[in-house]
Amino acid sequence: HILHMKEKILLIFKGNIGTWTRNTRHGPVFTQEPSDSIFPLRSEDNKVFINCKAKGNPVPHYKWKVDGRYIDMDLNYNLVEGNLLINNPHATHHGGVYQCIATNVFGTIISREAKVQFAYLQNFSRKPRNTVSVREGQAVVLLCGPPPHNGEIKYSWVFNGRPSFLLQDTRRFVSQRTGNLYIAKVEASDVGNYTCVVRNMMTNATVYSSPTPVVLRRDAVMGEYEPKIEVQFSETLHVTKGSSVKLECFALGNPVPSITWRRTDGNPLPGKMKINHSNGVLEIPYFRPEDAGVYECVAENSRGKNVAKGQLIFQSVEHLQWVQTLKDAHMAIEANLQWECRASGKPKPVYRWLKNGEPLVLEDRILVEGGRLAVSRINLLDSGMYQCLAENEHGAIYASAELKVVASSPDFSNSPVKKSMLIQRGGEVIMECRPHASPRASISWRRGGEFLKDSTRYSNNGTLRISNISESDGGRYTCVARNPFGTSSSTGTLVVKEPTKITVPPLSVDATVGESIVLPCEVCGDSSLDPTFKWFFNGKLIDFNRQDHFEMIGGSAGDLMVRNIQLKHSGKYVCMVHTVVDSVSAAAHLIVRGPPGAPEGLIVGEITDSTAQLSWESGPDNHSPVTTYSIQARTPFSIGWQAVRTVPDSVPGQMFHATVIELNPWVDYEFRVVASNNVGVGEPSMQSKQIRTKAAVPDVAPGNVSGGGGRRGELVIQWEPIPEELQSGEEFGYVVAFRPLGTSTWKQTVLASPDASRYTFRNDSIPPLSQFEVKVGVYNNEGEGPSSHVVVVYSAEEEPSEPPSRVWTRTLSASEIEVYWEPITQTASSWKIIGYEVLCWEEGMQESDAEMVRVTDPAALLSGLKGSTVYLISVRAQNSAGAGPSSPAVNVTTKKPPPSQPPGNIEWNLTNSKIFLSWEHVKAMGNESEVTGYKVLYRQNWLGKTSVVETNRTSMELQVPSGEDYLIEIKALSDGGDGSSSGPIRIPKMSKIQYLAYVCLIPVFCCDLFVIVNVL
Repeated sequence: HILHMKEKILLIFKGNIGTWTRNTRHGPVFTQEPSDSIFPLRSEDNKVFINCKAKGNPVPHYKWKVDGRYIDMDLNYNLVEGNLLINNPHATHHGGVYQCIATNVFGTIISREAKVQFAYLQNFSRKPRNTVSVREGQAVVLLCGPPPHNGEIKYSWVFNGRPSFLLQDTRRFVSQRTGNLYIAKVEASDVGNYTCVVRNMMTNATVYSSPTPVVLRRDAVMGEYEPKIEVQFSETLHVTKGSSVKLECFALGNPVPSITWRRTDGNPLPGKMKINHSNGVLEIPYFRPEDAGVYECVAENSRGKNVAKGQLIFQSVEHLQWVQTLKDAHMAIEANLQWECRASGKPKPVYRWLKNGEPLVLEDRILVEGGRLAVSRINLLDSGMYQCLAENEHGAIYASAELKVVASSPDFSNSPVKKSMLIQRGGEVIMECRPHASPRASISWRRGGEFLKDSTRYSNNGTLRISNISESDGGRYTCVARNPFGTSSSTGTLVVKEPTKITVPPLSVDATVGESIVLPCEVCGDSSLDPTFKWFFNGKLIDFNRQDHFEMIGGSAGDLMVRNIQLKHSGKYVCMVHTVVDSVSAAAHLIVRGPPGAPEGLIVGEITDSTAQLSWESGPDNHSPVTTYSIQARTPFSIGWQAVRTVPDSVPGQMFHATVIELNPWVDYEFRVVASNNVGVGEPSMQSKQIRTKAAVPDVAPGNVSGGGGRRGELVIQWEPIPEELQSGEEFGYVVAFRPLGTSTWKQTVLASPDASRYTFRNDSIPPLSQFEVKVGVYNNEGEGPSSHVVVVYSAEEEPSEPPSRVWTRTLSASEIEVYWEPITQTASSWKIIGYEVLCWEEGMQESDAEMVRVTDPAALLSGLKGSTVYLISVRAQNSAGAGPSSPAVNVTTKKPPPSQPPGNIEWNLTNSKIFLSWEHVKAMGNESEVTGYKVLYRQNWLGKTSVVETNRTSMELQVPSGEDYLIEIKALSDGGDGSSSGPIRIPKMSKIQYLAYVCLIPVFCCDLFVIVNVL
């Protein structure tokens, strides 16, 4: 057994509990335990599995107990891995409390107990039931007498063998506790046979009793009587949290009693409550503390009433749960073991301890106090599987752990003394000696062949500590470990090196934003050591690959360059130098001067119509005192932030308040403060809350007052409206005043719209082009503001009184006509002519349907007309007052339309850079203009510039550059205009071919078919 316990187990002892690798051999641990179950008994495939599984190395083997007795495996019981298989189970023989036992070489554990039941339902006795004889109006109770059963069952009754169950109502009730049928008052229709039906809800088995005949006695009729509560619930009922409780109550009586429910404390019944159709069952699901109390069932009819009551008591049950469980312990022999397990639950649990599945035998070394187990001076026989059992009246839970007691001689194979240790002169070294040993080994050290003794420089408590090292301390050191099982040693060498020193440390420095500086860091030390430089900024290692502002320079030195310094670079810089022996560091502070930070705490105080009192607190000056403050403002009408005037005009850096002046009345303002110092202008403060200046009388008059135009009898006055930010208050509007030139009385009108920019005064008696003096003023709720300067405005002129003369026309094509006339001289009108209107309409139509063209010259081109159509043309002059009379209409006829047939049978031939085209002559129809020639249009590709060539023949030769695609169209020409196009003809480019000939016979609108002929 001792040899077995000295297996090679990878343990690192710290105190007295160790850890082990994943593949270590260990005792059994349950991964699946049996649980309380109820199984249906069925005739087909009648087998039951009870689960149990444990892990362990080696693999555990299993046994089972039922009701405390070990099970012998036979025809009824089989083991399938750890699971228990019951063949052809019997409710009586195989029901009970089962427990699984798992064992391997390290010990035994037992599972929790599991109650196993079997749901079944036997048949009713076939013995006939006695006849029940009752009087009409009497009550009757029919007993069900269910057969032996287990598992949840449901009771129903069948009347006279009908396929449906008997319906329950206020007169008939079936108790689900007894199965009995209660009829409160028998009627003649109740005579017949009654069969009790019982169904097992788990097995779905259903059995029927023998029928119970009910006959009516004819000797008398039952009189009326008060209710008698025949079905009632317990006087006291304990209900656990979350469970569902059903209370049954039913009364017999004549007349049929009514059933009601209530609480005696006056509180309403729970809203989640359910009551069945007969009112005989009160169900309260998800029971809570507030549902507890005394409930009453009241049965009442005209003869009286009766009450049944019972108290529902909330039972607080907390299922057992582990608060503190056990952990496996690997301990050295002679050590002391302490385990504690704690569980929560109501009622409070009690504890038991097991070892290898049996109650723990107590002795002098073993102390048990509830959930605490203490074993002193453990030995190899204490190894095994331990279990803590916490239990109360509602159940039990198990926690298990393995104790391995290890005994072995000291072993350095996995933790030898470090072979070589480098240390700087004057420093301190710690040599660790941690052999694996059970029990723990005693440690001693020797240098060379001489054992060391504790002194002010040597400290030996298992770990050797040497302080203030000198060169003479170098050499070989050996750790010697001893315990009762043997002695072992491990040796390492100590090498003493010169310490590293920083000879040129970084110095604290001031810098301005945008500058660059170098922080030096140079060292000296042992030439065999390669120093490594690291820089820290405000405690964080600088990553030179990610931070562009920092660069390590200086070759063998570790100088730090900080480029383009910003305010964020202000702080503490540490140069850290590492060697394999030691590390040293030096620090410096960089102070960065920059523009001031944003002022804080901006407050807007007293507000007038044009001023605002501002105060603030200074922000950080970034190591350069603030010299001045400036104020900026923003309104809904401004573009961004604008500087505003203040008192004092320049706010010094020691002043934290100012008055903003020259603000516009009745405008929403936001303010912010900007600080400046000798370095530059800082960030602005947070903007203030939006405030509005007080209203005032407007002080800006409308500008650019003018007028004129309009219709006869009108005086039109115009001005530029005042912007909203200058309106100074609510209800802003304009006062328009005017008078004939040379008179003294002003006529005024008020326009209440702030957006108004025009006013028209109408009076038919106003002569054309009369002169008026005009001015426009402003006002708002605060009063009337200034008026504009007085200007002279002319009233409207009158329309031209004469039409243009000598109107004549010229037909250009089937769709175009030119019209000419003599212009009206200036003396014929009171004001200048600004244009002419040319009216054109077809003969037979009204002038009101005419198309109109407006021009400024005494000529017009009318297009888009119909061919071979007679049109009437009239012209009238126009000035600012309107149009004058029309001239007498003149007749003009458009030419015949051009030919509608496009050129056809087009042939083309390409030789080098010449294209020869030919086509058939186009013959005009009788209603079309005769053909006078042809127009050829050609261009490069679809987007090139179009060239036009005209001819009176049906063929043409074009000179075009080679190597380009061309598009060609052909149209017929006539007096009526251009005829229909042949459609685009694509001439493809050809290159690197000495001689090419193309022939393409193209019908109308065909262009891309061609034949290539190579002539060599």
